[in-house]
Amino acid sequence: MVEISVTATFSDPPNTKSEEEADFYPNTMRKTKPGLKRLFLTLTVFISFLIALPFLLKSIEIYRAPLPFDDIDLLSTEMEKNHLMFPCQFQAVFVNFDDDITAVNELALLINSHMQKLTSENTPPCGTCGNNFTVAVTIDSNSSCIHCESGNGNGNGKWQCGVLNGYDKMNDHDENFDDYLESVLDSKSKRVYTVVVVNTKQEDVRVVVGKYRHAWMVGIDSVEKAVEKMAEIFIKVFVNAGKEEGSIRGEFMPIGADGKVVLSFSLLNSDPHDWIYDWDFKELDEILLAPIVDALRPVADISLESQVLYHTPKSSYSYWDDTRGSYIFSTKDLPFFVNSNEWHVDASTAAGGRSKVLHFVLYVPSAKECPLKLQLPNGEISMTNGFISPMWGGIIVWNPPACVENFQVQRLSRQKISSEDLKMISEVFMGQLRQLFGLKSESLYVGGFATSVLLTSEKGFAEWELDVLSRHHTCFNLLQCGTTLGSLSRLVQSLPRMIIMDEIGKQVKYSLEAAKLSFGNVSLGYSDASAVSSRKARALAEDAFYHPSMMSVSYYSFEHCFAVYSPFFLPVSLHVLLAVIREWKRYKVENRKYLAWRVKRESHVKSCR
Repeated sequence: MVEISVTATFSDPPNTKSEEEADFYPNTMRKTKPGLKRLFLTLTVFISFLIALPFLLKSIEIYRAPLPFDDIDLLSTEMEKNHLMFPCQFQAVFVNFDDDITAVNELALLINSHMQKLTSENTPPCGTCGNNFTVAVTIDSNSSCIHCESGNGNGNGKWQCGVLNGYDKMNDHDENFDDYLESVLDSKSKRVYTVVVVNTKQEDVRVVVGKYRHAWMVGIDSVEKAVEKMAEIFIKVFVNAGKEEGSIRGEFMPIGADGKVVLSFSLLNSDPHDWIYDWDFKELDEILLAPIVDALRPVADISLESQVLYHTPKSSYSYWDDTRGSYIFSTKDLPFFVNSNEWHVDASTAAGGRSKVLHFVLYVPSAKECPLKLQLPNGEISMTNGFISPMWGGIIVWNPPACVENFQVQRLSRQKISSEDLKMISEVFMGQLRQLFGLKSESLYVGGFATSVLLTSEKGFAEWELDVLSRHHTCFNLLQCGTTLGSLSRLVQSLPRMIIMDEIGKQVKYSLEAAKLSFGNVSLGYSDASAVSSRKARALAEDAFYHPSMMSVSYYSFEHCFAVYSPFFLPVSLHVLLAVIREWKRYKVENRKYLAWRVKRESHVKSCR
């Protein structure tokens, strides 16, 4: 590169030229001023790179929709620190206690005290009432009617005095009396749990828990005993659903992360060479499934499917018992009963998604092991001949009528299960479904003060049981929603180059709004509405966390971005930067040489003068 130098403008005296040339050192001096052309060109190239850098960063910019991190942290903290407690309203009614009760306000405080004692035995789990309840007391006697309420109640469901006068069928038809009490109390709309105590001066005490939101006790002759049993029914039954640990663990509820459940019913013919059975699934749907789907709609979105399979032998072994005249398999064989190689029951289209699939299998044994019966650990034969596998489903072994016939005489053709047998099968399936949801399958509750009869509902679940499921499922959904959104928030903030689509931002926003709505319904005591909104909140949170764009091909970290673009720009940029530094250093060196010569030149001129 040719460099243009600037020639000095002053003239040299003739008598000093030889002396200057003698004092001039080419390595440390120069007579011309260094040019700026090379430095200017290198700086121009370098500045053009700097100007292009923002455009490069803009071209590789990752779009990130704004997320409400503060609201997410607030929800997560709220669910971790505070247990969700529902407000509950209880009502105690004393009938025919004319001379035994004098102070109704003290009676309300006494019931409240017993309930507080039962609640304080264990830490109130999430989804219960805790100490957030009110107790209303009514004394219905022939001479007077007194009401009293403890706490901040609103008077809903107040007892109408005199409605039981002349009613003498309490011990004859429980279902009729249950329906009569519901017509009086209207617990479906008022959401008040009521226990009616009728004093008949009898020693035999009978306690019945109805299929709505009330119970009644007949035969109580002592107020103290009535108060203890009332408190037990309020807390142990209506709040905890008869569970000794006081809670139905939500993580073991057979409901998918999207709030959906698929009930898959399979009829397995072990050996079709012996007999082939079919069923009328439409009839089973009308008897069992349609009421269940409607009853559990606030808790889960339930869909149904059915299939009939052939050549499906079991994996476990059975032995012949002469005393019982049947083949026996014990509870030790249950883990090996399901033949996963031959039982292709996982044919549901929802099996690969986030929906939960519950399998209900009706197993028809072959003629070589029929009748086949289940022996319980106590040595007795199971009355239902079925068992459940938690989070998987239930199995019933159905011995066809052909077991007692000579099947070797004539090969049996295809047959259909009778309506009577199908009804019994549906009842067993109902009990298994209740167990899978954490409820009791028997119709008795043995408490510390009394044994209660639990009336069964035609839809499989009583109203107070649905309240328990809704409360616990609401708590679990909100807890999972807070955990999922919290994990999403931490993940997004830790990866600044992760793509966040607008759809994800909307899902997070709607999830928080649904969670807020659920909290509002909880404060009002609407368990079914809170379950619906909490299920929506959790489903939206799961959809946001597992959105396909979160792990798409377009996502890459800063290290990955540097590794991709550095081979194209780093070598050139490095050479340009080094050239600028080198030219700047060269210019400074050459300029010092020129300044040194100029100082030397001026000193010679002064000495000559």
